[in-house]
Amino acid sequence: MESMYFVAVVLPKHLDEKILQHKKWMKENYGCKVGLKSPAHVTLVPPFWMNAENESQLKNNLKTIASAVVPFTVWTNNFAAFKPRTLFVATKENKALNELKKKTDDVFQRSDYKIKKEARPFHPHITIATRDLHKAAFAGAWPQFQNKSFEESFAATSISLLKHNGRTWDVIFTANFKTDLEQNAGKTV
Repeated sequence: MESMYFVAVVLPKHLDEKILQHKKWMKENYGCKVGLKSPAHVTLVPPFWMNAENESQLKNNLKTIASAVVPFTVWTNNFAAFKPRTLFVATKENKALNELKKKTDDVFQRSDYKIKKEARPFHPHITIATRDLHKAAFAGAWPQFQNKSFEESFAATSISLLKHNGRTWDVIFTANFKTDLEQNAGKTV
């Protein structure tokens, strides 16, 4: 049986809660619910369909990717938009995040997951409202966000696999990046 999945860097709980307040505001004022269906995250591999039998192989691939990455900091950069249908928290340019995306793409392109390579350039962001944000609602909502500050940072320490349960997205697996001990293993002092 096929299920829908995506791969992301999931934000820590304290930032998820802050972003959740903006998602709730969009629901209350514009009826936007799609953003509430997943935790705050930066997408690395957009949603794709896969046979659930391949989950263990996918988890192993994510472990392999994560084992080659050291934790890094992600900085947010206020609000931005893909006009006229998506509002999001922007992230500052981040070489480590771009490299993680490339590593993830490389593994997924060589796999049997039937994932199409994204034609659009990687534009890391944290979605507030998207597919159910209509053009007229966007025109009303965007002025509420365009000059609002949202400058935070968080340590990216893992990548996660999310699976759609029919209504919302659940984090079903997390692969942690290398720790300081793992980085220093084998080095002589």
